[in-house]
Amino acid sequence: MFHTITELLIVNIQVSNFKKMSFLKNIFAKKEQLKIATYEDFWTWFIANEKVFSKVLKSRQNIEKHFVDIVGPKLEELRSGYYFLAGMYDARTIELILTAEGTVKNIVFVEELVKAAPIISGWKFTALKPALDVENVSINMEGFVFNADNISFYSNDTKAYPDEIDICIIPDDLTIDNFRIIDMGVFVFLENYLGELHLANAIDNIQIIEKVDAEKELIPISKLKDFLIWREKEFIEKYDDIRYDTENDAYNLLEAELENSNKISAIVNANLLNWDRKSSHPWICTLTIRFRGEDNYGLPSQSDYKILTTIEEDILNSLLDKEGHLYIGRETANNEREIYFACKDFRKPSKVMDQVQQKYLDVFEIDYKIFRDKYWKTFERFNVGDQLDH
Repeated sequence: MFHTITELLIVNIQVSNFKKMSFLKNIFAKKEQLKIATYEDFWTWFIANEKVFSKVLKSRQNIEKHFVDIVGPKLEELRSGYYFLAGMYDARTIELILTAEGTVKNIVFVEELVKAAPIISGWKFTALKPALDVENVSINMEGFVFNADNISFYSNDTKAYPDEIDICIIPDDLTIDNFRIIDMGVFVFLENYLGELHLANAIDNIQIIEKVDAEKELIPISKLKDFLIWREKEFIEKYDDIRYDTENDAYNLLEAELENSNKISAIVNANLLNWDRKSSHPWICTLTIRFRGEDNYGLPSQSDYKILTTIEEDILNSLLDKEGHLYIGRETANNEREIYFACKDFRKPSKVMDQVQQKYLDVFEIDYKIFRDKYWKTFERFNVGDQLDH
């Protein structure tokens, strides 16, 4: 396995910035004409070129030109959001780590691509950055070093939100002037220390503060992993088997006029908003659909309304409450409709929303986000008696 982060040949580069180069046609000949549309397409292409990649990575020569700038565009053809690292797993084996770089909605696609990988002698394919022993994690970034010797933490505990894991991270060198680089370095450190997936699942909020602002005794960062494992065990024991049936729930219709004279309308599940077990479904999924509503006070036309209804019905038929996907409701205003779910996991919602986005690409501008919100603070504005705001 990788012994330290510094042994990695880090090629963690955003693939959307790559440009194809003419000399690639000479290297890969007809293979370059293959359009990458499926996981199988990518791995077929990779197999055809892996010997060249192996030679480049083992020699540590021209890695960006002959590996990064070639693999990157092929991943981009498949879909946006793939990033990668490569380095020697052992004396004979190269490890290619595919990562979502902390973007939760892309994690499932990284996992699926790696799951579809063939067995290739001399290669190991890994989905997401794995956890490392803390003593083996040392990040060098713009002259700063991030390791177990110079980072501490403590946990903020709030009676109002007892299940929330809110962590303060205290790096020794943090100042107002270097906050950007320290912030970035700390998150890279945490991703490699905890592992990409564990970091996404285990911590709800992270604050990075200076030592002078600390309000509790500092704890060595080496103890963070054990702390999170303990908290996760408590959480699973409390919520793991909880399911919710929305069949007989009541929904509130909320309507108002905005300051710009546009209309706003929302339909929300009143029973769910008052549920006392919200933390069992900590992932919030929000789908945003943009339409032309300028001539209708920001609301959809009749024809668009029909399509929006079809989209919502299709999602509801895919994301079922018995499988851990709770429909919170929707809000429509200012030429947008937002559809809300609270989920036990993020993988299926990521795929369902991606399919909707691709299916209606030529009809609406569609985007979605998935994030942790154990207490559904996102929906507090829908509480009965509160003013509906957008």
